[in-house]
Amino acid sequence: MKEVIQDIIIRNSDDYIINMGPQHPSTHGVLRLELSLQGEKVKYVVPHIGYIHRGIEKMCERDTYQQIIHLTDRFDYLSAHMNNEAVCLNVENALEVEVPERVKYIRTILDELNRLASHQLWWCAFGMDLGALTTFFYGLRDREVILDIFEESFGSRLLHSFNTPGGLMHDIHPNFQKRTKEFIKYFRKKLPEYDQLLSNNVIFQMRTKGIGYMSKEVAISYGVTGPSGRASGFSCDVRKNHPYSAYDKVDFKEILDTTGDTFTRYKLRIAEMWESMNIIEQLIDNIPEGDYTAKMKPIIKLPVGEYYQRVETSRGEMGVFIISDGNKFPVRVKFRTPNFANLFVLNKIGSGNKIADIVAISGSLDLVIPDIDR
Repeated sequence: MKEVIQDIIIRNSDDYIINMGPQHPSTHGVLRLELSLQGEKVKYVVPHIGYIHRGIEKMCERDTYQQIIHLTDRFDYLSAHMNNEAVCLNVENALEVEVPERVKYIRTILDELNRLASHQLWWCAFGMDLGALTTFFYGLRDREVILDIFEESFGSRLLHSFNTPGGLMHDIHPNFQKRTKEFIKYFRKKLPEYDQLLSNNVIFQMRTKGIGYMSKEVAISYGVTGPSGRASGFSCDVRKNHPYSAYDKVDFKEILDTTGDTFTRYKLRIAEMWESMNIIEQLIDNIPEGDYTAKMKPIIKLPVGEYYQRVETSRGEMGVFIISDGNKFPVRVKFRTPNFANLFVLNKIGSGNKIADIVAISGSLDLVIPDIDR
């Protein structure tokens, strides 16, 4: 496809080609978008990736299953806890290990705190990309409260590695429940400010409504999952369709909308923040007593076979595929990361718009570049 697009661009002398990136503020990482223009109108968007490829899947073949967990932090670093959990769940299911109920509740609460922190950073950066600098300070102000809870709980603000096969590295901090409840009470009052400041802003709505339309069929065919897919009516929430941890014990809505434009993808993430708070509130006072880990052997060897596990990260379905020959190192590990699929729909939904619209459209997809390159 890339060669075909480039061939068309080269043959049409009326087109003007510019590079957006690889060092560009609105790409939020080392991503290069090759834009073919006619005036201000974008005809084609050709993503160029791989600038920060680290060969993590190959590195997994030399690492034990406990070590692989630390590598997954570095994909979508804003969904670090969920990425860690995907590997742990895969190993636990392969070994038929039943983790304590306490672990399931804590993992789910941390999942949703991680999702909230991720959506807060997306919101503040998205607004800034479109000229609303104040959003950057509001979003980081609220995210800082969650990061303080993380830092106190397991010593890291961003890259957690708190999950281990069978459970958690250690039990939660004595202040964890108290501080989490205080945050929910605080953020329920602050989240309406996001609508007052940005959602209801007429200029912002004009920049996002009717721009970057993605149909349900396109979302499915490109494998666009997470909030970006659900904004097009694609029911793809792994927490609902394939529950894991404690998601089968809570009542929450899968937010769906069929409008499919940039503004809808924005509004859907705002709605998901309300749902994340609802999930946390149902669990935080009901964490069971018990161990924080199951009994595991120091050297983990999966039975011979192939294993797959999916989780719902902040940006969509994260999948871990493992092939084992019975040794402590996997034969092959393949990661299905949501941002890789979400990026390549950009040409489909971005073509025909203006240059400035590409910033809005790509921002609404909430891309994290290391998750694409791995």
